[in-house]
Amino acid sequence: MQQSRPSSRTWRLGAAALLASLSAAVSAQDDRTFSSGYRFVEMTGEELFANVCQGCHMRDAGGAIGAGSYPSLADNRNLEAAGYPISLVVNGRRGMPPFGDMMTDGQIAAVVNYLRTHFGNSYQDVVTAKDVRDARR
Repeated sequence: MQQSRPSSRTWRLGAAALLASLSAAVSAQDDRTFSSGYRFVEMTGEELFANVCQGCHMRDAGGAIGAGSYPSLADNRNLEAAGYPISLVVNGRRGMPPFGDMMTDGQIAAVVNYLRTHFGNSYQDVVTAKDVRDARR
């Protein structure tokens, strides 16, 4: 039995519907901020995590293994000492690039605070821009 192929018109209508639904999904996220240059423009920890970190560490901060190994940041005891995540974000380590030149002290403090208070982490001592500035020395 020979299967019939969709007509060209049917295929185009299906593709148009798919593109329309994808466009609607993207439009629903129009309030997102994206950086366009070497420095990040996102200012909150949540924005920075969503646009910088989650590409490797995943949306739930659970990490991933594939082309590389990206550690889980969820329920992560290594985040307890605030200096450790500050140093990693500023200087990078292994496969993680250094973001120190791309983020201000305030941005690094914001993303470190966000990670330390979300994803099952509950470290409440606040990292300040001064803490980051001191760590850069």
